[in-house]
Amino acid sequence: MLYPITTDSRTVLNLDGTWKFMIDHETTPIDPGKPLPTETVMAVPASFNDQTADAEVREHSGFFWYQRHFTIPKTLKDQRLVLRFGSATHEAWVYLNGEEITHHKGGFTPFEVEINDHLIDGDNLLAVRLSNILDFTTLPVGNYSEEKDADGHTVRKVDENFDFYNYAGLNRPIKIYSTPRAHIDDITVVPNVDLKKGTADVHLEVKTGGEKFDEIRTTILDESGQSVAEATGADAHALISNVHLWQPLKAYLYTAKVVGVTNGEIVDVYEEPFGVRTVEVKAGKFLINGQPFYFKGFGKHEDTYVNGKGLNEAVNVLDINLMKKMGANSFRTSHYPYSDEMIRLCDREGIVVIEETPAVGLMLSFTFNVSEVTKDGYQDDTWEKLKTAEAHKQVIREMIDRDKNHACVVMWSIANEAANYSQGAHEYFEPLFKEARKLDPQKRPLTYVAIMWTSPKSDKCTDLVDVIALNRYYGWYIDNGDLKISEQKTRDELKEWQAKYPDKPIMYTEYGADTMPGLHSNYDEPWSEEYQEDYYRMNSKVFDEIPNFVGEQLWNFADFQTKFGINRVQGNKKGIFTRGREPKAVVRYLSKRWNSIPDFGYKK
Repeated sequence: MLYPITTDSRTVLNLDGTWKFMIDHETTPIDPGKPLPTETVMAVPASFNDQTADAEVREHSGFFWYQRHFTIPKTLKDQRLVLRFGSATHEAWVYLNGEEITHHKGGFTPFEVEINDHLIDGDNLLAVRLSNILDFTTLPVGNYSEEKDADGHTVRKVDENFDFYNYAGLNRPIKIYSTPRAHIDDITVVPNVDLKKGTADVHLEVKTGGEKFDEIRTTILDESGQSVAEATGADAHALISNVHLWQPLKAYLYTAKVVGVTNGEIVDVYEEPFGVRTVEVKAGKFLINGQPFYFKGFGKHEDTYVNGKGLNEAVNVLDINLMKKMGANSFRTSHYPYSDEMIRLCDREGIVVIEETPAVGLMLSFTFNVSEVTKDGYQDDTWEKLKTAEAHKQVIREMIDRDKNHACVVMWSIANEAANYSQGAHEYFEPLFKEARKLDPQKRPLTYVAIMWTSPKSDKCTDLVDVIALNRYYGWYIDNGDLKISEQKTRDELKEWQAKYPDKPIMYTEYGADTMPGLHSNYDEPWSEEYQEDYYRMNSKVFDEIPNFVGEQLWNFADFQTKFGINRVQGNKKGIFTRGREPKAVVRYLSKRWNSIPDFGYKK
């Protein structure tokens, strides 16, 4: 899916701003062709939850509405017009002038629909009915229940089966873009690099819609706008000599300028930025451009004050600047694909991304009894009761379709902390991994992120992954406060993984300790800033001992909102920054460590 941009043949109209908003109590039918019976407004893009002073609205589970008016300029009436949602969380029914024009389920990937046949002259009314309901068929997974109140009305309840707040709404930009009737529909860019010769054979596949063009021409432009290669046809190759590689923290982006030509005239133009780089897993190393890369960075969330999970480009820029200052080079999009805008920014800034599906909460029973889950044939009810396979395939398809050309994305994460230790896990995940490998034109490595109970003995699916990605909390959830025994357990487990899978790289995708900023202790007590620093020092020591250990992405970049709970004080406090992006004491230690570790060749 192409990102909407303005070119010589295309125009983008922005529908962001304040929209009318109301909760649907399901007591009175709503006519989407009439003005909503409310004066309440919400900003778009943003989650609705933290924009209100009404606790009932903030915690609402069920259905709700957005609505606004727009007008199409007469100059665009003869163009093909497409309405595009960056996301709608988690399910959306879209109405234009009272008529339903599209439906989409899944809250973290874009969708679009042509609207020419549904427009009227002058004022148009756009309404969106949304649901934030999550259950055993959705991603993420939610525990859904409903009951009747005293008046017989349905009261819906979603209890998140994951540790972040269920922010909802129109979280990403809403745009209308124009194209000619004959148009470029999609572009796939696959650079095949010869590192020795310093060349790249760029394979370009162009899909078109409407009437066929007489000719498709592609020009590869360098960063100065100069042509470095040309190609013709919908399936073509362009050779770049003396290629500039896209490198972590040293981004270089080319642009594929694709034009559709009819009767000698250019009809449509699209410009797709792309980086040239290689990614490979080999002999226990993760190679970028043929060199062993070391991941330094974070798990994070799309989570800010007021915006919730809504796009906040200023915070995105700040976050990347804070990462760079610390010597970090990467993050994981835990636990869903992030916005188009963030991925495009990472391309430009040279930030390495592990992109993850929203498959979080795929675990219906929870136990701290590791000896139980390591028994042969262990089975809980996860893979019997969950019905998420179709949603999982859909989001893999949509995620890869959107981000297939981005150089910053070096690996796909198929799930986070699933019941991979339970009988039935392999049967569930094998077709998903096959689907991802089939769909990705750049053939990136695949992983899933393993919860603590997925040990070398219990994990049922390690054969499917290219990289072993572990979430581990020795010293926090396990042996809280005892860093001596936690160090030994960390070392023992990593050695066991390496011995069993000597050709697979290993990395930590989560490790951390909740910390209240300003809390200090002479005794390194948990929750103190001193304990957080000692916790990270302990882990760093062990990481450096393991030859195939290729990266450390801590949990979390910044404190973030969760549902209420006795172990959560206005959210999860494992951030090394506060939710407002102020540093905790450990930032100085990690900055010194990461700035001293090279991006390449750290592990010989």
